[in-house]
Order: sequence, then structure tokens, then C-alpha cells
Amino acid sequence: MGKILQFPLRPPSKFGFERVKKRKKGNVDQLNLFSARLGQIRRIPTNRSSFDEALLLDERDDSRAEEAYRKAISEGDLVADAYCNLGIIESKAGRTAKAFDCFTKSLERDPRHFESHYNLGNLYFETDNLCLARLHYELAAEINPTFPNLYFNLGLVLALLEEKKAAIDAFVKYQLLAPHEEGGKAEDLINGLKKSLAMPGQNTVS
Repeated sequence: MGKILQFPLRPPSKFGFERVKKRKKGNVDQLNLFSARLGQIRRIPTNRSSFDEALLLDERDDSRAEEAYRKAISEGDLVADAYCNLGIIESKAGRTAKAFDCFTKSLERDPRHFESHYNLGNLYFETDNLCLARLHYELAAEINPTFPNLYFNLGLVLALLEEKKAAIDAFVKYQLLAPHEEGGKAEDLINGLKKSLAMPGQNTVS
């Protein structure tokens, strides 16, 4: 018989996908001109890159973002980032297979792409492939060990895999990294897991 996991009546849902934000580039994006008379700085922006245009549309929930990311990919502009954000769009549209393809192509371009590993973890979580979800969350944690949300999601996965001590550790790490007002989200989960471990036949935790 399977074990009953001590979760709250309404356990909180996992954190969602993480979009790639604007990357810092080596070139100067703006030219600053000083006005001696006014003592002010005037900025003359250069044309936005294809990826930046796509990101701007995406942040506004504009349906043209999908096409814009594909344009960025075809032009070779931040291809790994573009594939990652396109994968989020595909997933939200219910096109799971295409989302997997986008995140995978992003990692082909950049095997250490943090957001794509994290988002693949979410996608595998949603499709109940907990072992692969765990793998990608752990890879993401190696790349960026200070992102709190991945530890919360990893904790949920570990709890469902019955690795309760590891789940508690992940939730505690989330609490340490998350803003104080958000850290309480994991408290009931930690307490439930500790109660489960305190049951007869379970190892105890301090």
C-alpha cells in the first residue's frame, strides 16, 4: 500500500515558468550626449534587436511575440533565449510537445541555460515525469543556486517521490532565499513532512 504524504488540505501550487529577461550585451545600447546649456543627459536609443522586440511584445502579452521570437531565431539573435521564451508561449497554448522541443533546442545552443533547465523541470512536473523534473531543477540549481522558486518546486517533486528529508531541505533553502513574506508558503509543507517522518517506521529529523 502506498504511503500517505502529510500535505496541507490545499497544498500551494508550484511556481510557474521563468521568462528570459533582457540580457546585457557587450555593445553600448544608448549614446549619451551632454547638453552644456541645460546640464542634462540626452539619450539617443539605437534600434532594438529582434529579441528585444520580441521580449517587449511578450511582456505585453501581445500575440505577435511568437512570430517575433521566431524572427530572432532566424536572425541568430540570442537564439537560446528566444527558444526558451518561445517554449513558454507554446506551453501556455497547450502545445506541450512543441514546448519541449523549444526548451531542448535552447539547451542545444547553451547547455547551461538556466531558464530552460528550470522551465523543462516545470514541464516535466506538469506531465508527471517527476524524475526528469528533479534532474532539471537540480541542474538549474547548479547554474543559479540563488533562485528561490526552483527550490520550492524541487521540494514538491522530492516530497512526491517520498524523499522527505531532501524535500524539507529544499523547502528550507527556499525560505532562506525567498522574501520573508513569501517564505511562509513552505511552512505547512515542512511541518507536514516532519509529522510524516515522525510516524512509526520513519526516520526522524531534528
